[in-house]
Amino acid sequence: MKFSELGLDQGVMDALEYMNYGQCTPVQEQAIPPVLNGDDVIAVAQTGTGKTAAYLLPILSNLNRYRYPTDAINCVIMAPTRELAQQIDQQMQGFSYFVDASSVAVYGGGEGTDFAAQERGLRQGADVVIATPGRLISHINLGYVDLSQVSFFVLDEADRMLDMGFYDDIMAINKLLPDDCQKILYSATMPPKIQRLAENILWNPVMVKIAISKPAEKIHQQCCICHEAQKTPMLIRFLKKFYGGREDGFVKDELLQNPEKRVVVFVSRKADVRDVVMGLRKKGFQVAAMHSDLEQKDRDEVMNAFRAGRINVIVATDIVSRGIDISGIALVVNYDMPHDLEDYVHRIGRTARADHDGESLTLVSCDDRRDMHKLDALEKFIDKKMERIPVPEELGGCDVKKTIIKKKKDSRNEDKNSSHRTGGRHARKHRSADGPADTGSTSPSSTNNHHPA
Repeated sequence: MKFSELGLDQGVMDALEYMNYGQCTPVQEQAIPPVLNGDDVIAVAQTGTGKTAAYLLPILSNLNRYRYPTDAINCVIMAPTRELAQQIDQQMQGFSYFVDASSVAVYGGGEGTDFAAQERGLRQGADVVIATPGRLISHINLGYVDLSQVSFFVLDEADRMLDMGFYDDIMAINKLLPDDCQKILYSATMPPKIQRLAENILWNPVMVKIAISKPAEKIHQQCCICHEAQKTPMLIRFLKKFYGGREDGFVKDELLQNPEKRVVVFVSRKADVRDVVMGLRKKGFQVAAMHSDLEQKDRDEVMNAFRAGRINVIVATDIVSRGIDISGIALVVNYDMPHDLEDYVHRIGRTARADHDGESLTLVSCDDRRDMHKLDALEKFIDKKMERIPVPEELGGCDVKKTIIKKKKDSRNEDKNSSHRTGGRHARKHRSADGPADTGSTSPSSTNNHHPA
């Protein structure tokens, strides 16, 4: 369906035409009409489906088409991270180019002047406030934020916000909204906690469901089962092949020839990010780190360099697994198995966007039985068996069956040793209670009395 068929305001249509937007994505086609109609909406759509436009376009249309207060906050959009808030703000600037609507982005991590600018926008009543829950609560607590005339309340990536512990903040903000406020909830998944949240804040919502928790079909999903110590060598080997470099040399020439081939490597622990970055840098990769300890200006510098092709590889924690829209990410690597199976979808959802092809590689530690169980559960979850990348003999190989047998044997031995130790303690307790053992007795009754099974 074309955007021109949805009944959007002409100012919004002018912006879409200027930006060469013609066809709707499925979530836009299904979600825009009920938002235009004033209905509450709960939309379940995987990342990269165009959901930001699915709520921004109808809200901007209504703001431009009907009379709303000019000196009050008319719309609040909540996002779990400052990166997602920034992205929404950027899209807001484009979609509202021909629309008379102001906006302010409210998130932490910036300079003191940023807080003052946010305060000015909130006091003056920006039409659209795009905020992270914690920072908006900070402003609200200072007493100058009036949400009594808000007409639109959007929760983007609601499941992630709840995972990050923002439920109380969301409910506190919700209590400050008028009863007739239209509410829109977007979530990549629909666990029970999201259903409870929807029941608490939405009224008779229209349900939109698009491809729940399944990776894009155009992602070539691969995995490598290896020992923990083989992860970095396998990552380097895979990336060299990916960029067309020699396995025994640097890859700088190949990187210069392929600046558009961007890679994101997800690492579960911040402490491991530095080690992976250093390992890749030694082999000539243009690589940078991205995690929550970085200052906002440092994050912006990394992301700008990544977009411009000055950096080819980002090693990141899950801070960029959702909501960051960077075109041209050709490969996503899970250096560690994601904590939650659904996080796998969000991580690899950074590639194969806008109908492009993409690749993913997941490194699975055969030294950790939990990783092996997660892999089995993951393949059932995505309903697909990933291509296996073997560990070459020059890196020591990896005999998965032998490793699993050894782990089971070690576990049985540990259980047996633990049982012997426990039995010894029980025997000592028994002797202490009943008196010294008659070690010279060989009768069955003596054995049963002093050596309980």
